[in-house]
Amino acid sequence: MTSKIDDPYKVIGVKPDATDAEIKKAYRALAKELHPDINPGNAKNDERFKKVSAAYNFLRDPEKRRRFDAGEIDATGAEVPPREFYRDYAGSGQANRYQTTGDFDDLSDIFARAFGGRAGMGGGRYDSAGGMRMQMPGGDVQYNLEISFLDAVNGTKYPVKTPDGHSLEISIPAGIEHGQTLRLAGRGQPGFNGGPPGDALVHVGVAPHPHFERDGADILLDLPISIDEAVLGGTVSVPTIAGRVKLRIPAGSSGGRVMRLKGKGVSAKGRKAGNQLVTLRIVLPDHIDADLKSAIENWHKAHPYDARKGWKGER
Repeated sequence: MTSKIDDPYKVIGVKPDATDAEIKKAYRALAKELHPDINPGNAKNDERFKKVSAAYNFLRDPEKRRRFDAGEIDATGAEVPPREFYRDYAGSGQANRYQTTGDFDDLSDIFARAFGGRAGMGGGRYDSAGGMRMQMPGGDVQYNLEISFLDAVNGTKYPVKTPDGHSLEISIPAGIEHGQTLRLAGRGQPGFNGGPPGDALVHVGVAPHPHFERDGADILLDLPISIDEAVLGGTVSVPTIAGRVKLRIPAGSSGGRVMRLKGKGVSAKGRKAGNQLVTLRIVLPDHIDADLKSAIENWHKAHPYDARKGWKGER
């Protein structure tokens, strides 16, 4: 029995007519609340975080969102016939291994798969009676695989079960982007009468991260800092896609200032490594006590200044 597929709009907590910006804002708020780094060991939160990430990943794809809204696909992207997913079957037992799409009982189906899956035909073989048996290549099969943001930028390996029941590892190259496709040669439909098998086409989806964003080879990060760190400067620990590093904040740093961590971006094969761009965001304390209020008032009286001097925000 198939479990009910959750509506991605309800998972994110937005209405179907929400804008992309509203969906992104709602996701980021949930991700910051539920991310495993913030709630280590909380299995319930981990499961909800996975659902929220999958829902956002689905809705940020314009074509998937359009087709879902039109009722052409469900929340997994499945249509008729339903598409199998590598993730659903990775590491599963024999009873849960996925099946190839369709069978080869109907000759018309053989031709459809042979010419639809890959162009052209193979040669022929003669049977014992001297008749020629047509040799055809197998059709390609397509699957979806969702990976985490960090696995996409750093590269990894995923263990999967292939349609023929074999186990293998899919190598995810560092720097792969959302929507790219990996081809597994010879892992598709079996050939007919000794023809070569087709390929498996793995469409990769990259789940968003609650803190990092990607801009080409660069990684973007908003870093909260305190008032005293902004005024006095200091050294803080900053997360990167390869682990935490130390970042020196200059004294007198305004909110919105961008600091560059050279070479700490995406490092894909054959390409120059990007940078991590850290935008400083000054965060006030939850409670403004009398000491802070008095200090700011006294300082302002002695040193009045206009923070918007020369600003072109008004017509």
